[in-house]
Amino acid sequence: MKRTLIAVLLLSVIAAQGAERWPEKKAQDWYAKEPWLVGSDYIPANAINELEMWQADSFDPKRIDLELGWAQNLGMNTMRVFLHDLLWQQDSDGFRKRIDTFLNICARHHIRPMLVLFDSCWDPDPKVGKQHAPTPGIHNSGWVQSPGAAALRDPSQYPRLEAYVKGVVGAFANDKRVLAWDIWNEPDNTNGGSYKKLEPPNKQALVAALLPKAFDWARAAHPSQPLTSGVWAGDYSDFAKLPPIAKIQLDMSDVISFHNYDAPPSFESNIRQLEALHRPILCTEYMARGNKSTFEGILPIAKKYKVAAINWGLVAGKTQTYLPWDSWQKPYVNGREPAVWHHEVFHTDGKPYKQEEVDFIRKETGK
Repeated sequence: MKRTLIAVLLLSVIAAQGAERWPEKKAQDWYAKEPWLVGSDYIPANAINELEMWQADSFDPKRIDLELGWAQNLGMNTMRVFLHDLLWQQDSDGFRKRIDTFLNICARHHIRPMLVLFDSCWDPDPKVGKQHAPTPGIHNSGWVQSPGAAALRDPSQYPRLEAYVKGVVGAFANDKRVLAWDIWNEPDNTNGGSYKKLEPPNKQALVAALLPKAFDWARAAHPSQPLTSGVWAGDYSDFAKLPPIAKIQLDMSDVISFHNYDAPPSFESNIRQLEALHRPILCTEYMARGNKSTFEGILPIAKKYKVAAINWGLVAGKTQTYLPWDSWQKPYVNGREPAVWHHEVFHTDGKPYKQEEVDFIRKETGK
């Protein structure tokens, strides 16, 4: 009996150790084996949001294969791809199989994606089934949050969210086709310019309570890949002054990720500030041409520091994220066009938005 108890305690200790944040050395050793990571936040042109990308009726492997071929031709070797909790609730077996299909397509193009589990951006009322058509002239008019506001408010749904995280991460925990897990995209985003009135008034408090649980659920599946969640506060010169959720993100991430849509000096400043954490750094969102965040300005800096560079948007399509954020206040309709595309590299037919831009990307990636 005594030996049995000791064995159980030892197994518990081993399990607990396996569920801890990676030490700095483990994170650095992992990153040392990786090439310089360059890619895009990816959704196919014929999907308005995560649900339309992944649901059985609209999942389109041929289109994905075509577009990832364009990415491969740029020398891109990663993509950041958003999942959704409602897809697991709707059809967990089918969703798992479609992720596997997607990973096979990625592997054919020598791309290892980062998979995003939760997201606080845009519409807080997601619904499975047929998704609405894009609203003309508006940036990301159909993107949906995961979990939605109703689930975020309702602790009785947390076991369902836990099953989703553990199920997805567990299914691919030792899969070399997966680069990393992004636990929650911009968790403290309250969508001030779009859906603010539909958000829970205490959203940040709800997220602050759920975010650590989401990290713990993912770790409980013992993934061989690192976990992260990207900060986007903009100034990391004093970690003690960061918002509570940003502190959670940095304290629980195995590798550090951040978003920056500003000019090159701001991007480099963020890198220098985050280097104080002594962990690999991945920029998981950048490139807003009208905001002076460009491939030409950002990629050389990212390469200099070996910081992963993942820009928002590969192919123009139903998300309409080639339109600026201000389209929510003044839609680009009736002949009104943006001075430059906000995001995206290719037109829907694969023609580059700017040939000199794709030539530059190829030069930087060595393609």
